[in-house]
Amino acid sequence: MTKLNLYLVRHGQTYFNIYNKLQGWSNSPLTAQGMDNARQAGERLRDVHFAGAFCSDTTRAMETIQTILDMNEADSVKQPVTAPYFREEFYGSYEGTNMDLAWYNAGAPHGLTNFHDIVTEHSIGTAKDWLKDADPFHDAENNQEYWERVDKGIALIKNAGLPDDSNVLWVSHGNTLLSLVERFGGGKYDVTVRPANGSLTRLLLTDDDIQVVAYNQ
Repeated sequence: MTKLNLYLVRHGQTYFNIYNKLQGWSNSPLTAQGMDNARQAGERLRDVHFAGAFCSDTTRAMETIQTILDMNEADSVKQPVTAPYFREEFYGSYEGTNMDLAWYNAGAPHGLTNFHDIVTEHSIGTAKDWLKDADPFHDAENNQEYWERVDKGIALIKNAGLPDDSNVLWVSHGNTLLSLVERFGGGKYDVTVRPANGSLTRLLLTDDDIQVVAYNQ
């Protein structure tokens, strides 16, 4: 039976984070604070041996994870596996749009005007579906499209041939972390607020289940 300990770190702060813009598949550089976030995460995880490391192919994720691995002193892997499966939700024509405006456009036709209320009344999955509906090009990922992609990333980790009970580093994104915690957290966590840049969330991955061990620490 496969058992892997997943250490999910949200990438360091970017300029789009400061500007309150949806980032998705777009690349926005890490700020000076973002590099500090990565180094702080690296310091926390310095003594953890990682048999595998994975991240999206966005610069903010790759720079964050490489900083953590470069600081590691526990004979961990030196470089991550990067793949588009691990990217943030694709926001279509709302890429780079002010987050408040985007979620207003998504929720207003349904009587809800912000991300918090959409998620509280419905779910993050519903927010994805409504944003695709609001996208004039309908290129934004809906919930089904999103999970079809991200599940391939989870399968990539599961089938990487890592030893049982290995520690795995995964640098992720804000909405993706929320989505994972909503899906696998059993309703125990507040998923209306994004986790902090550089924060740590831990999951236990087995053959037929994922459990949230700790969130946004």
